[in-house]
Amino acid sequence: MHDPHFCGLDYLEAAVLAVSSEGALLYFNPAADDLLGLKGEQLGLPLAACLSPESAIVAAVGTALAKNVSITEYELLLPVAHGDAYVTLNAAPIELAGDTAALVEIRQIDQQRRIANEERLQAQQQANRELIRNLAHEIKNPLGGIRGAAQLLSAELPNPHLKEYTQVIIEESQRLQSLLDRLLTPHRLPQLSELSIHEVLERVRSVVLAETPNGLAVRRDYDTSLPNLIGDREQLIQALLNIVRNAVQAMAGVGEIVLRTRIARQVTLNRKRFPLAIQVMIEDNGPGIPEALKDTLFYPLVSGRPGGTGIGLHLAHTFVNQHHGSIEFDSRPGETCFTLLLPLNGWQSARTLQGSTP
Repeated sequence: MHDPHFCGLDYLEAAVLAVSSEGALLYFNPAADDLLGLKGEQLGLPLAACLSPESAIVAAVGTALAKNVSITEYELLLPVAHGDAYVTLNAAPIELAGDTAALVEIRQIDQQRRIANEERLQAQQQANRELIRNLAHEIKNPLGGIRGAAQLLSAELPNPHLKEYTQVIIEESQRLQSLLDRLLTPHRLPQLSELSIHEVLERVRSVVLAETPNGLAVRRDYDTSLPNLIGDREQLIQALLNIVRNAVQAMAGVGEIVLRTRIARQVTLNRKRFPLAIQVMIEDNGPGIPEALKDTLFYPLVSGRPGGTGIGLHLAHTFVNQHHGSIEFDSRPGETCFTLLLPLNGWQSARTLQGSTP
C-alpha cells in the first residue's frame, strides 16, 4: 500500500488500484480498502483472486491492458464491502518502471453528488457572504444616523406621549444594528485552542435546558474516548447551539433531542482525506424540515419560522466550514438529524486554520 510511486494517491477520496501487466495487485489506497475490503497481504496476488474472476473491475483491467486503451463505465452496480453501490469506474494503462500497468479509479456516484453539492453550497455561501457583508456595511452608517436623529428628536419633543414613537425608531434601529452585527460575525478569524467537543456540547445542553425548562429532554450519547481537537471554542458552541435551538423551536419546546458523538475514520472533507474526524449528531423528534427549505436551509435570511431571521443555521454552516468540517442533515416527519464532521489532524492544522478566511 505504501509504494513510493503511488504515495500521492493515499489521500484521494476516490478508490485507486494499480495492477501489473500480469494482473497482480500492486497498490491500493485507503479509499479502496474502505470500498472493496482489500487487505495488505493481498498485494502481489492476482486481482481476480482478491476480488473475483467475474468482477467488472477485473474485466475492465483486462481490456485496458490487452487493448492499451482507457475504459470508463458509468453508473456501474458494483459489489463492495458493505453491499452494492453505483460507481463510475475508469481503468487506464500507465507506464510503471519500464512496464505497462493499469491504474483503476472508482468513485461512488453518491459521493460524487455529495462533493458536487458541497462545492455548490460553498460557492453560494461565499457569494452570499460577500453580498451581505457589503450590504451590512452600506446600511450601518445611515442606520446610525437614523438612531442618532431619533434620540435628538426625543430630547426636543415637548409632548412626552410623542416620545413613544421616537422610542420605537430607536429600538428598531438597535434591533437592525444587532442583526447586522450577527451577519458580520463570521468574518473574524477563529481563535484556536485545544478543546473537548463534550465540554462544548455540555455548555450547549445547559443553555438550552435553562431556556426551555419544561417539556424538553436533552439526552447524551457520547463516545468518551474521543480525543481533543483544535478549534475555536466560542464558534463551535455558537454553531451547535444554533442547530439545537432550531430543533427546539421546530418542536415548540416539547420533545427530545439526542446529542451523539462518534469517531469517523478515513473521511473526505473539501476534497482532502483525513484519517480521523469527530462526528457530532444532533437528533430530534420534531416535525421535520419542510421540503421547500431543504435545498436552501443554510442560506442566510432563509427561515421556515414566522419571525425567524434565517441567520442561525447560516452561521453554523460558516463556523463549521471555517474548521474545515462539514455539516449535513437528513429529515423526515418525526426524525431530523444534523451531522457534523470535524477533522482531527493534530496541532499542525492550527496554522492552516488560523490563516483561513471565511
